[in-house]
Amino acid sequence: MSLLDNLKWRYATKKMNGEAVPQEKLEYILEAARLAPSSSGLQPYEILVISNRELLEQLKPFSYNQEQITDCSHLLVWAAWDSYSLEKLENEFHYTLTERQLPLNQMDDYKNFLWSAYEPLGKDWHAIHTSKQAYISFAMAIAAAAEQKVDATPMEGFNPVEYDKILGLTEKGLKSAVILPIGFRDSTNDWNESLKKVRKPFSKLVTEIK
Repeated sequence: MSLLDNLKWRYATKKMNGEAVPQEKLEYILEAARLAPSSSGLQPYEILVISNRELLEQLKPFSYNQEQITDCSHLLVWAAWDSYSLEKLENEFHYTLTERQLPLNQMDDYKNFLWSAYEPLGKDWHAIHTSKQAYISFAMAIAAAAEQKVDATPMEGFNPVEYDKILGLTEKGLKSAVILPIGFRDSTNDWNESLKKVRKPFSKLVTEIK
């Protein structure tokens, strides 16, 4: 099937059957998320993969008691950096240069330019920007899940402050940005499966400027 066919197949699954996603499918989804594009290649986020049932039960009340949190196979949580720093930029660029077997000072001019642009914008802007980068990875994971015929339900309906406390993110300089339960649909009990997929028509969504 093509990417478009897979995206037509997927929907926001409301009821999952608790079946475990095979490890190879999980790794495929995570690898797609890892390979996602990111501004300056920084990938300013981490992905938590949660399958511990007790922990999922603990998180459910702070997810508006949505059943997918506990019915899923795994809950993926994108936790973005709470801010940028010169040290963080340097660490990431040094990793890139080491992997490319290039001198560690080769990106110094760009690093300093980037920090001179980012620093004055403040931590609120930093947090928004890092979350935007996390969303790019998040979208790639959704597409990869559809390709693997794994159901995924994008969720912003959760309390990030409580998630950060429970998952110990604050002390790591991270903030939960968006979550994705993955698993398999319970076709008998999912009211959303049979509904027509509705998106804006091309003519209303896309404006071509020639």
